[in-house]
Amino acid sequence: MSFTSPFPDVEIPDVSVYEFLFSSLTDADRERTALVDPKSGAITTYGQLVGQIDAAAGALAARGIGVGDVVGILSPNVPAFATVFHGILRAGATATTINALFTANEIAKQLRDSGAKMLVTVSPLAEQAKAAADEVGLAADALVILDGEGLEKSGHPNAIDLLAPNLPAPEVSFDPATHVAVLPYSSGTTGNPKGVALSHRNLVANVAQIRPLQGMTPDDVVIAVLPFFHIYGMTVLLNAALLNRGSLVVMPRFDLVEFLENIQNYKVTMAYIAPPVAVALAKHPIVDNYDLSSLHTMMSGAAPLDDELGQAVAKRLNLHMLQGYGMSELSPVSHIIPFDTQAMLGREDPPLSSTGWPVPNTVNKIVDPATGEDMPLPQEGLSEPGELWVKGPNVMLGYLNNEQATADTIDADGFLHTGDLAQVDPTGCVYIVDRLKELIKYKGYQVPPAELEALLLTHDKIADAAVVGAVDEEGEEIPKAFVVRQPDAELTADEVIEFVASKVAPYKKVRAVEFIDAIPKSASGKILRKDLRK
Repeated sequence: MSFTSPFPDVEIPDVSVYEFLFSSLTDADRERTALVDPKSGAITTYGQLVGQIDAAAGALAARGIGVGDVVGILSPNVPAFATVFHGILRAGATATTINALFTANEIAKQLRDSGAKMLVTVSPLAEQAKAAADEVGLAADALVILDGEGLEKSGHPNAIDLLAPNLPAPEVSFDPATHVAVLPYSSGTTGNPKGVALSHRNLVANVAQIRPLQGMTPDDVVIAVLPFFHIYGMTVLLNAALLNRGSLVVMPRFDLVEFLENIQNYKVTMAYIAPPVAVALAKHPIVDNYDLSSLHTMMSGAAPLDDELGQAVAKRLNLHMLQGYGMSELSPVSHIIPFDTQAMLGREDPPLSSTGWPVPNTVNKIVDPATGEDMPLPQEGLSEPGELWVKGPNVMLGYLNNEQATADTIDADGFLHTGDLAQVDPTGCVYIVDRLKELIKYKGYQVPPAELEALLLTHDKIADAAVVGAVDEEGEEIPKAFVVRQPDAELTADEVIEFVASKVAPYKKVRAVEFIDAIPKSASGKILRKDLRK
């Protein structure tokens, strides 16, 4: 049977992301701090941010970018990310956010697949951005280097070139329910990365869905270390904090000392993390050297958080630790432990081994993967594991130019099949127990085995290969390669690891190698990963 969210439905306005976030700005809001750059101490107010977004939209429109066009963003977290991202959406174009760790080949692959007409980046990533832009045939002036020398000196526009003319934002018209706002890339349940088409309504809906559950207020200071290019950071940090008029302390990467210093110096009240950060906070002795008493809430996502680990962080830092669940295809949040379970549901928080309850306006099913039958809510305890299905306004439009993959993921009734095995308790609280899908999650990042397998097979000394998730000595899931050498070829594990590392982002690296005589496969040629995991 299906079960609905226990939270009341929320209103989802039929407007663009820009209108949703900024149309209600008051004069007092305009004076509030939106973004803080702790490196320089620079502050961007809400009034300044909206002015920059409008100017960016005007600059893009003057360059012929509008409805139906795609612009790539290749950048770590910097305050200008918010300007560029929302400027693209304000101009009616679509933003495809690119992982800042990508190699030139990976960047080019996403630019080509998304059909991007422009790429915006920063100086530290300019080398790979230029190589990618050249590979896909983008003109020099279609590569914007925000902190670069500028159009006259380098041929590449910079932030001054874009914003200084202060051109008015264009008048654009589109249907928020069907117009693609963003194209993050995800591997979905299997295979190579695909463009996830998320509409303005998808993004608006998900921020509206999580708003009453987050408990964020204009007085909150939120540390933004999760990357904005990832859907988790994009929705839960960037968009949600801006709607709630909070202040974002922007960090380009995670560094434990800087993280702790920023929490102390800026009196951070809320933190959104992935589990590896929780490990450091629970175990590292340096944590005791900082005053972190301003923190009242911490939310973990992107990968499962162990209950014991989460409780250890909560106890050490004297804060409220929560967990949520989602995926890019769900914009991304579909389940969450609310900031005040007692007030909202009249019960205590569930264990941190759970991902909480379905967000408002959604319906869930737990489906037996063997029979396809719905599984009922249990009278007590937890149900048997089944695949989690989700239906709601946050479900993506589909995968870009991939009708088959879309049909395989979203059924005729509108339920998105997550590919995750879950259990549910009598209240509808969900516990993720395993993955049906073959995707490996390394430190919260998605690592698609098929992509690494295809790369390994390009090595002239490798006859066949398979990649699976394996657990290392620290309990972390890592990509492990099973390799069949070519006859009489000499090849070491270190050589395999180095080969892959030279061609992919650091988080995708193969971290263990085992040589075997043959890759086990089914009669249809499908790799039998379960046999390799034994």
